[in-house]
Amino acid sequence: MTARFQASLPLLMLLAACTAVPPGPGTGAPPPPPRESDAGQVPPQAPPPPPPVESFRAPDVLRVPGLEWLIEADAARLSGLFGAPRLDMAEGDMRKLQFSGSACVLDVFLYPLRPGGTPVATHVEARRASDGAGVDRRTCAEALRRP
Repeated sequence: MTARFQASLPLLMLLAACTAVPPGPGTGAPPPPPRESDAGQVPPQAPPPPPPVESFRAPDVLRVPGLEWLIEADAARLSGLFGAPRLDMAEGDMRKLQFSGSACVLDVFLYPLRPGGTPVATHVEARRASDGAGVDRRTCAEALRRP
């Protein structure tokens, strides 16, 4: 053996001792035996969680000058104003209609104003179709509006 190897041998032995193999399944300690007082008794179970509470929260309604004709319109009215939506999706009590043209893309978000009510337009977002940059909502809505 070389002197260099002999000098590193204690270090290698220390490293080998640090790499312990974890015990495999079934090699751990067995579960404790049942106590005499527990014999024949079923362990108590936690009560089931309460059902979720369905509470209504009124949406914030966008109030922007020039969009009064659009805000609070239902889906049928919006389809009459813009034609068939390019996208119509629902999530919970929310509905999103997307209308598009060469000028822009208009996303209209509909929520019910009261529990069990018909969803109506409460928020509007607009962007350019080419690059997604935001544009004026009123201008976009007017550009997409059918005559």
